[in-house]
Amino acid sequence: MEELDFIVDIAKDQMQKALDHLEKELTKLRAGKASPAMLSTVRFDYYGSSTPISQAANIGTPDARTLTIQPWEKNLIQEIEKAIINSNLGFAPSNNGDMIIISIPPLTEERRKELAKIAKSEAENAKVSIRNARKDANNDVKKNEEASEDLKKQYEDRIQGLTDKFVTKSDEIFAVKEKEIMTV
Repeated sequence: MEELDFIVDIAKDQMQKALDHLEKELTKLRAGKASPAMLSTVRFDYYGSSTPISQAANIGTPDARTLTIQPWEKNLIQEIEKAIINSNLGFAPSNNGDMIIISIPPLTEERRKELAKIAKSEAENAKVSIRNARKDANNDVKKNEEASEDLKKQYEDRIQGLTDKFVTKSDEIFAVKEKEIMTV
């Protein structure tokens, strides 16, 4: 049935969006290694509009513990530096007149555990979203008056299979991030 296939496709899209969101949130978690993604949420005032740093500067990682930000216009250094300090990411930027340099301090065991907890919470949120997509899809399948009960059961089984696949994938994504966080 075309309508039921459409319902399954929508559920699959919603589940994929939950995984995409999980991956995006986990990139923000600092695992001790410098990554330009750490600054993805930091915005600064660029001629009156709130702008991500990556749209006005080159962000580099010369080594595993250092981030460099080289603004395209030197007069932006103070604005970007102020935005990083105000972002509550726990960074202490310094500048040499040409670029901003951020040294990433090594993580303590306590902080690693805290980050692992945050990552687990994000993974759980993704699973809740996946299960909500399953519930919505199953409700839509049940509402379909043209399909037989056997056909509805088949589609509910397909939706459950998708749910299991996406939940497993979110667990795998979390396991990789947890290992990354806990590795000294």
